[in-house]
Amino acid sequence: MRLGVDTALVDSGLAQALQRGFGRDTGIAIKLVGAPALPLLEGLDRGEFDAALTNAPEAEARLHKEGLAHDRHAIARGEFVLVGPAPRGKAKDPAAIAGMRSAAEALVRIRSAALAMPGAITFMSAGDGSGTHVMEQTLWRSAQLGPTPPWYLSADAKRSPISQAREGSAYALVERGAWAMRGGAPLAVLVEGDPALREAVHVMRAFRLNHPAGKLFVAWIAGAKGRRVVAAQRAYLVP
Repeated sequence: MRLGVDTALVDSGLAQALQRGFGRDTGIAIKLVGAPALPLLEGLDRGEFDAALTNAPEAEARLHKEGLAHDRHAIARGEFVLVGPAPRGKAKDPAAIAGMRSAAEALVRIRSAALAMPGAITFMSAGDGSGTHVMEQTLWRSAQLGPTPPWYLSADAKRSPISQAREGSAYALVERGAWAMRGGAPLAVLVEGDPALREAVHVMRAFRLNHPAGKLFVAWIAGAKGRRVVAAQRAYLVP
């Protein structure tokens, strides 16, 4: 069966762990197709995937409500975090957001600092319709801001946004599981724990396809065995 998976859930290793667990328990092979959540959901609507694993709840709910996807279940809880240049000793990060509790307020401060110090501060956006990008755009709307170049950059779609943020010492919103696997110096997690940053991961099946393995996979991942696999993964909790 073909399973579409948001890029961050592949980068974090969650998708591969579920792929291995399902194969071990059932003998059925899963072909993982990693891509940003919004294009994946469009592909699910067209019948290009038997099922999808995504972290863009509002878009998922719209598809489900319209009857274009079904059998939707919450399978994991995670978190997005704001990362940026790591503070050194008593020196704060350039925008001084480390330790802030509100992600939206941190974005306001990043923008103000970027405008005050042209060329010194950048923000790297995934810019790809992924669950991470959807969350980032939600936060900018909460902050009532429309970020613009030159300090606001969109990552090259052919390369990892986290890697590009690290190379450019840029601020970025990232998925914690993906950060745990791909993150590191010179960046650090600066803002976390804001309820607005909570991540919900859902699985759902395509309405246009009825692959028996798709139905079995959704039942497995929502059941005890799938939940055990999720619980064993770093950065995720079982809902």
